[in-house]
Amino acid sequence: MLKTRILTALVLLPLMLSALFLFSGPAWAAFSWLIVALAMWEYSRMTGASSVSRRLYLLAGTGLAALWWHQGWFAPPWVHGVGLAFWLLIAPLWLARRWTLRDGWGARALGWVMLFPAWFALLEWRGAGGEAHGSRLLAVMGLVWVADVAAYFSGKAFGRRKLAPAISPGKSWEGVAGAVVAVAVYAVLVSRLGWLDLDLPWWWLLLLALPLTAVSIVGDLLESWFKRSAGIKDSSGLLPGHGGVYDRIDSLIAVLAVSNALRVLGGL
Repeated sequence: MLKTRILTALVLLPLMLSALFLFSGPAWAAFSWLIVALAMWEYSRMTGASSVSRRLYLLAGTGLAALWWHQGWFAPPWVHGVGLAFWLLIAPLWLARRWTLRDGWGARALGWVMLFPAWFALLEWRGAGGEAHGSRLLAVMGLVWVADVAAYFSGKAFGRRKLAPAISPGKSWEGVAGAVVAVAVYAVLVSRLGWLDLDLPWWWLLLLALPLTAVSIVGDLLESWFKRSAGIKDSSGLLPGHGGVYDRIDSLIAVLAVSNALRVLGGL
């Protein structure tokens, strides 16, 4: 399984980096929407929606995204506010109460609340393109990858106390500690290298990075709960060794939405 995961990653990472740094604005918008749309399809599967409902849901979402892009709209402040409210308040409450996800208008709206702000973040963090803007988005995504890898290995080595045994038995508080330490080092490194292109001192970036680590964990746990309540192991089988697209970007969805909302609402 580990060998398959590594081989798949070796294919996906160069593809992602090439798109990030080389694609034009329209090509990047289409590429990033493809990622989000696949996650949206898998999400609708977890709600128990019928095949016809999933197709209509995906078609409606794609039509709305195309209209948004064609009109050159940016996400308005209220969209960022809704995204913040969901990830900082509703998602933790959802995990605490362990609400079940069932197909219906509420579940469909929830999917858009989670996924559209992530797509806006992929567009807005990168901007019109160019190496500097690509580095900025890569730095944000890197936080999630660093946290995920550090949590995995520190949890394997030291994990004793379960983080959320009823939701994801493999995660531990020791894994969280490892992620926090790794992200702290990463935030200082990113600040020194100037990848984010933000006029903030290193300690401000550190103060922002640590809560984003918690957001990353919430995003991971929320998708784990969606799968557990749906009775499935993976969101799909699209990525050998990794499960589905949503399985790979569950934390990223949350961190992108929250980080971009903080950037926009904070005037950065």
